[in-house]
Formats: sequence, C-alpha cells, structure tokens
Amino acid sequence: MIIAVLAVFGLIFGSFVNALVWRLHEQAELFGKKGKVAAKRRQELSMLKGRSMCPNCGHQLATRDLVPVLSWVILRGKCRYCRARIPDSPLVELATGLLFAVSYAAWSYGLHGVGLFQFLCWLVFLVGFVALAVYDLRWYLLPDRLVFPLTGLAVVQVIVVAIWQHSWSALWLPAAGAAVIFGFFWVLYQISGGNWIGGGDVKLGIVLGLLAGTPLKGLTVIFFASLAGTILSIPQFFKGRAGLTKRIPFGPSLLLAVIVMVLWGEPIISWYQQLLIR
Repeated sequence: MIIAVLAVFGLIFGSFVNALVWRLHEQAELFGKKGKVAAKRRQELSMLKGRSMCPNCGHQLATRDLVPVLSWVILRGKCRYCRARIPDSPLVELATGLLFAVSYAAWSYGLHGVGLFQFLCWLVFLVGFVALAVYDLRWYLLPDRLVFPLTGLAVVQVIVVAIWQHSWSALWLPAAGAAVIFGFFWVLYQISGGNWIGGGDVKLGIVLGLLAGTPLKGLTVIFFASLAGTILSIPQFFKGRAGLTKRIPFGPSLLLAVIVMVLWGEPIISWYQQLLIR
C-alpha cells in the first residue's frame, strides 16, 4: 500500500519536475532583460505565482490537463488548445514514480527516527536528481539553481545524522567522500580546461560525495558513472565520426551511479570484497 502511495506521489512530483525544468530554462533566457514585458514574463514563469500553461501557446491549463501520464495519453501528446506537441515527457513522471517506489523497497537505513528523516530527504534528492538529469539531457547544463539547494540539503542531512548518532565519523566520512569526488572532477576540469567534464559536474560532486557517505563509496560512484557513460556512448560510436563528435551529458550517469550506491552500495561493495578474498 505504501509503495503504491509513494508511486502516485512520484508521478505527481514527476509532473512538477517537467514544469520546473522548463520554467528554470525560460527564466534563464530572461536573465539580464529589463522592461515591463520581461517582468510580466518572469511573474508568469514563477513556480509560486505562475499558473500552469502550454509552453507553445501560453494558454492556462485546466485541472484535467494536468493529470500525470493520463492527460498526456488522452491528448496524444498534444496541447488541447493549440494542438502543438507537448515537450514534456510522461517518462519523467513514470521514472520519478518508479524511483519513489523502488527507494522504499530497497531502503536499508530504517524508517524510524533518523532513518525516516534520511528517507524524506532522499525523496527530495530524487526530485532534484530527475530535474537535473532532464535539464542536462535537454540543454547540456546542470544549473546552480538546482545544484546549490541540493548541496545545502546534503550538508544539513549529514550534520543532523552526525548529531543524532553522536558520531564524528558520520560527519567526516561523508565530507571525505565529497572531497574525493569533487577533487577528482576539479582536477579533470583544470587539466582539460572544461573539455572533459563540465563545471556543473564538479559542483554536483559535493552532493554525490556527501550522499555516498565514504571515500570508498565515492570512488565507486565515479566508477559506476564512468561505466554508465561509456555504455551510453556506444551507440554514438557506431554512428561514425558524426556520432563521436556529439556531446554526451555526464550528469545523468553521475546521478544514476549515486542512486545505485545509496540504495545498494553496501551489498555491492561486500560482494566485491568477498570476490577479491576468494
């Protein structure tokens, strides 16, 4: 029952992610612009004050147009009012719902006390991660307006857990994990001048390291992300020269890697250590 409820909430937040990503990008396009038109547009794009609208014709959407997945299917992916294609994908809503449900099923930190606090924070992280992945896939950018709040939440979570557990290791181990990922990416960024990895990936490394929890898990996140990025680039390899010159966003691979590490990190590392001993 709880899994079903979380899946529904995930669908709702997935719909929120679609709106959030589009509005953040449109707001970025208005950066530096002045005048009444720009001011009015900013108000329309506000997540707090703005109403849901079609990104093509600007028509305000009714409640029946906002039902996750179902509205998209009924409308066949087109706006009810202008019949233009809806850029939002129902896959985002489905992915968020699936992540919510899977996280509950795989959660190994308990669902009482500090474990419940961590799980609620984790759901927020998942929403942010999906938004970052969608933004990076569409515009090859991990915006600070998403990365910085997640960094702040990660810092708060680490501090609360350390205080709750009366443990210094719960504080310095995640900090060391963040230093490993951030430091590794920062070196790559400096050596390549930003050609091998983007600045957004470097900043995101702090969040990933804090959530990974230890330097070893941080290194494992880097390994899994590199593996996922390599697999995703294989189709481009078979497209020849044109495919190899195409940019491939690394953010989604990083986010997928840290999700795997948070949910299944302990058994994966234990299995690998036992394999080495044998």
